[in-house]
Amino acid sequence: MASKLLRAVVLGPPGSGKGTVCQRIAESFGLQHLSSGHFLRENIRAKSGFPRTLVQAEALDRICDLDLVINLNIPFETLKDRLSARWIHPASGRVYNREFNPPDVHGIDDITGEPLIQREDDKPDAVAARLRKYKEAAKPVIELYKSRGILHSFSGTETNKIWPYVYTLVSNKVRPVHSKEAN
Repeated sequence: MASKLLRAVVLGPPGSGKGTVCQRIAESFGLQHLSSGHFLRENIRAKSGFPRTLVQAEALDRICDLDLVINLNIPFETLKDRLSARWIHPASGRVYNREFNPPDVHGIDDITGEPLIQREDDKPDAVAARLRKYKEAAKPVIELYKSRGILHSFSGTETNKIWPYVYTLVSNKVRPVHSKEAN
């Protein structure tokens, strides 16, 4: 039996765990997670963080009908702390966090031994501005999908605690490729 195509997006502010949730959905349900660039060029399967504005949501409507929209509602204070503690390995894109995913040696990539950097937009003042901008732009997008009855919001401060609820929701749309919830 062929797997159903699920057209879904995961919305949420920067640092809310969109990428992690999309990766878990893709792995658990055998779906393809497409990045923003791929999203516009290929068939839509599961997409995180797009659309970010009402104009983008309206453009998406011209491409396909969404089955569901997952909105990650994370307190801004949690996001400020999370993003401000984020460091990356520029060459690979590996992400570390001083609080919950620190490198073995502070400031050094675990695999290459090269230095980690903090992106300018992850510094505290920039984070606050990014979050304000997101909130402003996302409100009409969230209202649009809510009015269509396809928006499902999940609130919390930890992706691992939100994930079982997201898993249950997606399980009602497509069959998991393996039965265990926690990835």
